[in-house]
Order: sequence, then structure tokens, then C-alpha cells
Amino acid sequence: MGIILDGHANELQIGAFCIAMRVKGETPEEMAGFLDAVHSRLHYFTTHPHEKPPIVIPSYNGARRLPVLTPLLGLLLAKEGFSVLMHGSSTESSRISSQSVLNELGYDQVNSPKTLKPGELAYAHTNVLSPALEKLLAVRKTIGLRNSAHSIVKLIQPIRSLEGLTDHKPFLVTSYTHPEYAASMRKTLEITNGDALLLRGCEGEAVADLRRSPAYTAIKQGLIFAELESERGSISASELFSGELNASNIATYTKEILNGTRPTPQPILDQIKLIKSVCQ
Repeated sequence: MGIILDGHANELQIGAFCIAMRVKGETPEEMAGFLDAVHSRLHYFTTHPHEKPPIVIPSYNGARRLPVLTPLLGLLLAKEGFSVLMHGSSTESSRISSQSVLNELGYDQVNSPKTLKPGELAYAHTNVLSPALEKLLAVRKTIGLRNSAHSIVKLIQPIRSLEGLTDHKPFLVTSYTHPEYAASMRKTLEITNGDALLLRGCEGEAVADLRRSPAYTAIKQGLIFAELESERGSISASELFSGELNASNIATYTKEILNGTRPTPQPILDQIKLIKSVCQ
């Protein structure tokens, strides 16, 4: 992974590596090694020590059938006093991205790493964190297959304490799309001594489905803190969100929840409550 990130592999070698790993699948130990390589080369955001850990939310899938509410989750956590870093890049042009919704809300992407304050949300394109990792993500457009980078970006922790305190780790809110990734991501977080909330993503996004609560695994210092099963049953999304599915309408819906004129979907309230309990 270091050879690839440092630009020492040619395009044919990178394509062969990506296809081989796609066929074989990454072991948790390999993912931990990939993360070591990436973390040693990342451009980091920083925070001052605070009673609440900074929160990292990757957002790469976007949404196609439901409103993408990852920005809402991030902004609600910021209202709770957390420093929140969202990062991502658009992987499918047919989907509505968190970035487009945040743009409608007046949140421009950050063009270079900065120090985050409590109660602040920032959104960074992957290129800000690692141009080499963004380039590896883009290989999908050439070969038509996801690769290891698509798993890596959901596990990186690009925030460091200004004081260098090792116990002031960021808390990762991340997701998986296919069940087989639940076990491998969980094991990787255990190996890397992670603090994280792992959930079945809403169309791949790390936010609770507004119709029902998903399954969760909360991990603290690499150990299982809590496991919750998915909620049975479902309500209609149209009861909570109506109108054309576009960035502008999703931003309006988000603003109405933030200003209190519309209730927050209960699954998202439950997700925030769980995050707060793990972060205590």
C-alpha cells in the first residue's frame, strides 16, 4: 500500500493489485496494515483536548432512493458540542452526495486541514486528506470494480490532538453495505484498538435509516461496548420526507429539523443517544 500511495507502482500494477484484492478480499490484518500505511501519509486535521472526542464521519455513497441525512447527523452532533469532520468524494454521479447537501446549507468544503473547535462541522474532500488515496479510489472508474481504498476511507481517522495526547482519539461513525463487511470491519477495528460505531448503512451512508433503526456494533478501545439488533418493521419514508429527491429539498428538510419546525426522525435520535453513551 505504501508503494502505491508513494507513486512507485505503474498503472498496470495498480490495476492488477486492485483486481486481485477484489477477488480475494482483504483480511482484517491486511486492512490494519493498509491503514498503517495510509495514516503515516495523511494530512491531519487537529483538535484541542476536550471532554468530548472529535467525531469522524466518512460519506462516500450518497443516496439514490432516500434523502441523504449524513449532513443532518453531523450537524446534530455538532449541536451537542462535538467537533465533527465529514470527508468524502462522489463515487457515483447518479447519487446525491453529502457534499451537495452541505453546499446547499452554506457549508463549503475545507480546502486544507485546520483545527476544529467544539461544536464545529467541517467537510473535506478525500483529496485534502490524501491525494494518493483519492487517486486509488478513482481506479474504480477505469476497471469498474471497487477496491481496497473504498474500505480504507471508511476506517481512516484523520484527526490528531494538538497536544499529542494518545487518549484523545477520534470517534469513528462508519458503515458497511454488505453483511460480509460487518465482520471484517469489526475485526479491523478490534485489531487497531478503535473507538467506533459500526452500522448497516442507509444506502451505504453512516446514518440511521429514517424509517427504522439499523443494527449497531459500538466499539471502545477495540472492545465491544454494545451490540443492538435492527428494529423490526418500517414506516413509509414518504410520511417523513415528500417532494422531489434533490440536494435543495434535502437541505430544506435538514434545516427544518435543525430549527425545530420538523421533528428529528427517531432512528437518528437513537443513533445520537448511542454515540453519546459510548463517548462518555
